[in-house]
Parts: sequence; structure tokens; C-alpha cells
Amino acid sequence: MTERRFFELHADVCKALGHPLRIEVIDAAKKKNFALPTFLKITGGLKSNLSQHLSLMTKKGILKSRRDGQSTYFSLSSNKVAQACRLMREVLIDNLKKNQKLIEKL
Repeated sequence: MTERRFFELHADVCKALGHPLRIEVIDAAKKKNFALPTFLKITGGLKSNLSQHLSLMTKKGILKSRRDGQSTYFSLSSNKVAQACRLMREVLIDNLKKNQKLIEKL
């Protein structure tokens, strides 16, 4: 695999994280496994929309799923997914603090 192809795959996973609902799912899934109805309660999303997001996140390797009877349960494929989101949140908070300091100087 070329380095360029690796960067493309990396960007593809990052794109899959680029939606607020998906970040919310990751935040919930870091605590425990959930089936679709629980994610619906947590996020307040629409069933068809949330199903599409969960499916995409599973295809991209962000989530894993397991069937139990008629229910499908979703969990993070790796704790590293939650760690990556936490780090990005820290970058966001740092940037907000910098901007706040600039505003206060004005």
C-alpha cells in the first residue's frame, strides 16, 4: 500500500467522524453497548437517519455490531476511537480558550 493510499484511507475514517450525531454516538458508546432504540432515546434522532449513521460507522470500522435475537447492539471497535475524539475535543477547548482571551483583550 502506498503512503498516499494510506492517507486517503485515514481521511475516509476522519470523514466518517465528521457529523455531530456520530460524535454523540461515540460518546454514548464509550460507556456501554447499545441497541438502536437506546441510541434513539439518547440522541433524539430519527430511526432511519440514525440507522444510516450506525451502518456507515460500522462499515468504516468505528463501531462493531453483534446480533442478539432481533436486536443489534453497537459498541466502539476500539477504545482508541473515544481517545481520538477526546483529543480533538481538547484541541477545540484550547482554541475556544484562546479565542476567549482575544475577545477579552478587545
